[in-house]
Amino acid sequence: MKNERIRNRVKNIAYWVTTIFGPASFVIGGVISLTGGPEVATSLSHLGYPAYFALILGVSKLAGAVVTVVPGVPRLKEWAYAGFFFDLTAAAYSHAAVGDSTGDVVAPLVFLALVAASWALRPASRRLVAPAAPAAPAVVAAPGLVSVAVGA
Repeated sequence: MKNERIRNRVKNIAYWVTTIFGPASFVIGGVISLTGGPEVATSLSHLGYPAYFALILGVSKLAGAVVTVVPGVPRLKEWAYAGFFFDLTAAAYSHAAVGDSTGDVVAPLVFLALVAASWALRPASRRLVAPAAPAAPAVVAAPGLVSVAVGA
């Protein structure tokens, strides 16, 4: 009992640490993208993206960061985590495609590891519960006759 409480506490702490350094860190990137300073335009141009992409990234990053830390909305949390996965893998690939340094390619993958850890460690209250599968119909065989009993 005591070991389970300790394990749950450690898991909860690990969840919040990885969430703050992973998904919640998207607040910084979102704000930077939305402020649209010259460094944002230069970075997007370097990677081959149009300037208006900053608005899309900024809004998406902020929304995802908020959704991952607020209670409830488990389906939106799944979408936010998926969005972070796509954002970070695309960032790593984009940096690799333009010949950026290994550090520029690996940095998004480090954040991806934090996001993945946050997703894996999230408490049951923050998980999407799969709906129960409908009962499979039972097949009842009678001599010379096969019938299906639905819900049996």
